Amino acid sequence: MSKQKIVISFNAPVTLLFAFLSLAALLLGPLTGGWTTNHLFMVYPASFRDPLTFVRIFCHVLGHSGYSHYIGNMLYILLLGPGIEEKYGSGKMLTFILITALVTGAFHMFFGAGGLLGASGIVFMFIVLSSFTSVSQGEIPLTAILVLVLYLGQEVINGITAIDSISQITHIIGGITGFVFGLTVKGKR
Repeated sequence: MSKQKIVISFNAPVTLLFAFLSLAALLLGPLTGGWTTNHLFMVYPASFRDPLTFVRIFCHVLGHSGYSHYIGNMLYILLLGPGIEEKYGSGKMLTFILITALVTGAFHMFFGAGGLLGASGIVFMFIVLSSFTSVSQGEIPLTAILVLVLYLGQEVINGITAIDSISQITHIIGGITGFVFGLTVKGKR
């Protein structure tokens, strides 16, 4: 009887790198007295004369307000990311993340108040995009429509009724970008 060797595989490089970079951003916050969180990993209305504005517009998705915020987002990212990365490839996956970060960050810079940090826009993009992973180009899966309606509907209701620090518009934008990517981007298969 032969023993089979079990190895750990680095199966989804962009997904894993995103999770590790987010953890690094979280750990840097207390080490720098909050400077990195406030100046690198949080987007807020700011002048384009400040060079860090361009960093924040992308890097806000790596920042989190605490461990529970980080863990909540990373559970979704680590669950959904590998399937999306397998279907579309690492390059497209990175592009999806960067575009979603840019759109949510720019929207918050121009129309938001206060600071925005966290990967929830990416999470919502992943949630919607994951419903496209087993369909052929040119099809709109009913599951994607239902996910979009249920999640976005919930976020609209929460945006109207909830009094909290959650940016429902970021969730909505993330879901819409996931839907657009699912409709327009061809998988690598």
